[in-house]
Amino acid sequence: MTTLPAAAPLRSRSRARSRLWRAILLHAVMVPLALLWLLPLWLMFVFATMPDQGIFSPGINLLPQDRFMENVRALEAETGFLRTFVNSVLVALVYTALSVLLTSMAGWALVRYRFWGKGLVLAIILGTLTLPYFVVVIPQYILVARDLGLTNTWFALIVPPLFNSLGVLFMRQSFSMMPQELFDAARVEGVKEWQIFTRVALPMAKPTLAALSIILFLASWNNYLWPLLVATQSHMMTAPVALGSLIGLTRVSWGAIMAGAVLLTAPMLLVFVFLQRWFMSGITAGAVK
Repeated sequence: MTTLPAAAPLRSRSRARSRLWRAILLHAVMVPLALLWLLPLWLMFVFATMPDQGIFSPGINLLPQDRFMENVRALEAETGFLRTFVNSVLVALVYTALSVLLTSMAGWALVRYRFWGKGLVLAIILGTLTLPYFVVVIPQYILVARDLGLTNTWFALIVPPLFNSLGVLFMRQSFSMMPQELFDAARVEGVKEWQIFTRVALPMAKPTLAALSIILFLASWNNYLWPLLVATQSHMMTAPVALGSLIGLTRVSWGAIMAGAVLLTAPMLLVFVFLQRWFMSGITAGAVK
């Protein structure tokens, strides 16, 4: 009987050593992988500080030089990058806000309402996830550009890609995890359906909304093909399209392209760093019921 109290600290120390070695092993594996992922981003920044001929010089230079502002000025002179950057910000913000609202309402309807054809609607939404984007973009462009004549407009940049099937399923899963009794109690108290959605359901889904907002903002921010098709005039171009215009038949401004890539990547990294807690909690919100 006297040996039991002494055995407990030994087991505790053994578990602590085991956890320590697991943590060391995990860090030994993950730190090199993290550095391997960060290396292209660092090289992008280094190349943005070098002249065009220096990027293709023999050997790999891992230290930044002093040509970043010159490359930024060349980028602005050739593309009007500041205007296209503002266009990208406006398109991404408006698209994210409208798409989150639309997908949230669709997800709410699929969870809380019974209507004829509900299973068919859900099957169609699931089916659209399997369609390559290039199958949809051609008829979508014909409708917007030829039939409606809406090229080089904010409507053409923002509205056609608004409905996001993945976002609908994302919000559907989040709303399905909420207790039905809470909404029934609100209805008994006389709360209107729209108020239940906006004042009860959406506040409870904040982590999911934050994660979905980041995903949709990134999708709009990085979108190249659709703005390339519908925004042919310079004043309506977005930043990715402006960067693509620097690749010419006889000359490619690599320094300016790298500088623009840095300017486009830095805001997204900052957003993810500051909102990663919301992003991870939103991604894992429906993992456990």
